[in-house]
Amino acid sequence: MSELPKNMLAIDISTPGGPEVLVPVERPVPSPGPGEVLVRVAAAGVNRPDVMQRKGHYPPPPGAPTIPGLELSGTVVAMGPDVDAEMLGQSVCALVSGGGYAHYAVAPVGQCLAVPPALDMVEAAALPETLFTVWSNLFERAYAVEGDTVLVHGGTSGIGTMAILLGKLFDLTVIVTVGSDAKAARALEIGAAHAINYHSSDFVEEVKRITGGKGCQAVLDMIGGDYLPRNLACLAEEGRHVSIAVQRGAKTELNLVPVMQRRLTLTGSTLRPRSAEFKALVADEITHTVWPHVREGRLRPVIDSVFPLAEAAKAHARMDSGEHVGKIVLTV
Repeated sequence: MSELPKNMLAIDISTPGGPEVLVPVERPVPSPGPGEVLVRVAAAGVNRPDVMQRKGHYPPPPGAPTIPGLELSGTVVAMGPDVDAEMLGQSVCALVSGGGYAHYAVAPVGQCLAVPPALDMVEAAALPETLFTVWSNLFERAYAVEGDTVLVHGGTSGIGTMAILLGKLFDLTVIVTVGSDAKAARALEIGAAHAINYHSSDFVEEVKRITGGKGCQAVLDMIGGDYLPRNLACLAEEGRHVSIAVQRGAKTELNLVPVMQRRLTLTGSTLRPRSAEFKALVADEITHTVWPHVREGRLRPVIDSVFPLAEAAKAHARMDSGEHVGKIVLTV
């Protein structure tokens, strides 16, 4: 490997605000610590938590870089102590707690996945955040299994499209909600069994109609607020509700009687603050259960648009518009 530079180009957030605060700056190239690798970044995925961090609503966890970016792909160019020498030169994609919007980033080796020939680097960068999130929440926390019907809000978001794709692979019937007829058509193209335009239909009534009044086995919810009681009305007996974000607020009023009568489970999680050990366990599960589908070309993310790193502001403006379908990616 050639000698590494001392400094690099990165996108850092000096002050909270709109997309315009995302400007290229010079930062030191980070050094990998024990159990970490340094990746020369090829591409980085853009995610909703990056937008929240930009607005000042989601500070990085302790020890994480202020540079945004929770997933990346690239080449391992240096290693910290205790890392297998065979990692040097490997093409990887990785889940990170920050730092992806840069020419170089540090990643825990346990959160790295080998990029197979079936994927290009843009596709590889678009996988980790949504794949770890959907797998750990829909399949682990909501116990979704073959034959289940699940409701997923934000059906054309990065999370929504990943839930559709994994649902197809693991024989789930995926119902999604979307904000337009055009997005409903795209969701069906991607593989959703049903797509409900929440502007023109009541999703609670539609789920009841689709399931013959029985309800669905699980709801994956990123909306929160007043959606929660409506989501619970969509659940079948013994149904599971998983909260992963609260776009419409963190509080709501809830009638607990149906929860008890129908033995519902309410749970949720956040991924970014979890320990490296937990994320490594998820990565190991994904390696065994999902990655064979990636290697065979059966799972590739839906890419909405690609921007150069220096145009991160345009990428965030695209996400703010709500017009995107699938993942937005920055290339380095």
